[in-house]
Amino acid sequence: MKKNKSVKIGCASAFWGDTSSAAPQLVYSGNIDYLVFDYLAEVTMSILAGAKIKNPDLGYATDFIKHIGPLLTDIKKQGIKVISNAGGINLKSCRKAVLEEAKKAGIELNIAIVEGDNLINQENVLRELPVKELETNKAMPKGIVSINAYLGAYGIRQALKHGADMVITGRCVDSAVVLGPLMYEFDWKHNEYDKLAAGSLAGHIIECGAQCTGGNFTDWHLVNNFDNMGFPIVEVASDGSFIVTKPKGTGGIISFGSVAEQFLYEIGNPGSYLLPDVTCDFTNVHIEEVDHEKVLVKGAKGFAPTNTYKVSATYLHGYRITIAVIICGINAPKKAQVSADAIIKKTKRIFLENGLGDYMDTNISIIGTETTYGKNGVKTEPREVLLRIIARHKQKDALILLSRELAQASTGMTPGFINMLGGRPSVSPSIRLFSFLIPKEQIIATVDIHDEQFEVETYTAKSNHMDTNTKISGLSDNIDTTDTEVALINLAYARSGDKGDHANIGIIARRAEYLPYIRKALSIEIVAKYFAHVLKGEVERWDVPGINGLNFLLKNSLGGGGMASLNVDPQGKAYAQQLLDIMIPVPHIIAEETKKNHD
Repeated sequence: MKKNKSVKIGCASAFWGDTSSAAPQLVYSGNIDYLVFDYLAEVTMSILAGAKIKNPDLGYATDFIKHIGPLLTDIKKQGIKVISNAGGINLKSCRKAVLEEAKKAGIELNIAIVEGDNLINQENVLRELPVKELETNKAMPKGIVSINAYLGAYGIRQALKHGADMVITGRCVDSAVVLGPLMYEFDWKHNEYDKLAAGSLAGHIIECGAQCTGGNFTDWHLVNNFDNMGFPIVEVASDGSFIVTKPKGTGGIISFGSVAEQFLYEIGNPGSYLLPDVTCDFTNVHIEEVDHEKVLVKGAKGFAPTNTYKVSATYLHGYRITIAVIICGINAPKKAQVSADAIIKKTKRIFLENGLGDYMDTNISIIGTETTYGKNGVKTEPREVLLRIIARHKQKDALILLSRELAQASTGMTPGFINMLGGRPSVSPSIRLFSFLIPKEQIIATVDIHDEQFEVETYTAKSNHMDTNTKISGLSDNIDTTDTEVALINLAYARSGDKGDHANIGIIARRAEYLPYIRKALSIEIVAKYFAHVLKGEVERWDVPGINGLNFLLKNSLGGGGMASLNVDPQGKAYAQQLLDIMIPVPHIIAEETKKNHD
């Protein structure tokens, strides 16, 4: 355990399916103390549940074994500890697979597993409570596939205390794989909330891998060597402040902008970011470039956590199919629309004749016509488009019939129907998310190591901090502007992502003096109007003065979000890119300044 020195943690995976190059890069050139992997998303849990049904030995992220196996000898030699949520819903099988790799390598490992998140066996109890969906207050639906609570970092900390070389968890909040080691190394107490918030922020910054080292960066043209992207390392001090960096000689970029974008990524209210171990206030976090490819982050505040865990269940909601067809020639968009309408109309009639019922829902998009921009798009008449039809039906047979009828369009509908991408499309289960809260005392997490089990400590505060809407002191929207306008991209960085069915867009001014103009132009009303083609709920906005930023939450703007959505952009990844086009009124001096900077 370290008291004063920094702890270096590298993240080698942002999702199940991430690159295999990250782990060796960090092990061989990162000089790290901990190697962490994040694999689990809500949809991943349902996939793992299905895999375990087919094979009782599966149900974990098999990528973890492929990535970690060849590195175990070097990991052991360097004394690197490994933390991962790769256990999914079959932690024991995951541990067994790693131990088999260790045996091949001729090394011994103490591997702990942290269990307690998997509540699938409590489905009936949860129905009787009954639990209610967070957003809709609806009861738990039928067809439940998985139920997992988002555990915190205490189980990981306890596992390390018992001598674990590797800790494998099931579902936990993404940042816990970083906070757990920091709590252990620095002996942070359960009520040292500022430190817990800082450690959680360190985890949040690196949990998406290369997204803080130049991936998805607004200024992507400044990024070198996308083919060898550096994966992130945080060097954390005992007070919670940390440096973000990456292995020497790797591609990517570490800058204020790259780190600030990830900082606001996929969070709602920055003044009240809820985690199992701490409620975080990130509004006055400070981000500063202190050296080449070294960015300092400090200033997180923490408060008592809530007395509940968030739980996410997934359930089957019919079946879905995605069709992608290239159509070219004169009037390609019109031909695509006519063909799509005809296909849907025809199959509806066949369904009726065969007693299959109507579609649950359908979505027709013509890619190449700026369909994702809604009314903000530039109307063009391209001569080649991608026709995308996505449909959902209660019965699998109906969608199989659709996939067969689709072929007739190539010879019996509009001309220019040239290529069905991927061949005849397949039908898959439609998975939806059901999230709810449960009192912490109803979940008992355990650490299993050395053939012994230990119950994980939990701490429940009597009161909770719930920030409302942070305002920047002294900043007013009553500012003078001129008729000069510049695109937001000249004034700010931006990134967007999903929070269930909600999308967040983080905006960070490139200079402090730009913020008042950005803030005035990007009112809640303007942003709501700009995204009217996808927005079904309200827009919220928060100030983030520490980085001269704004954070927006577009509620119910993702068509259900994730696998539930039929939208072209189901996770809102392009929302920030679209908003960067919006014109911001500014004084002439700023317009001229930004023109010089971007010439």
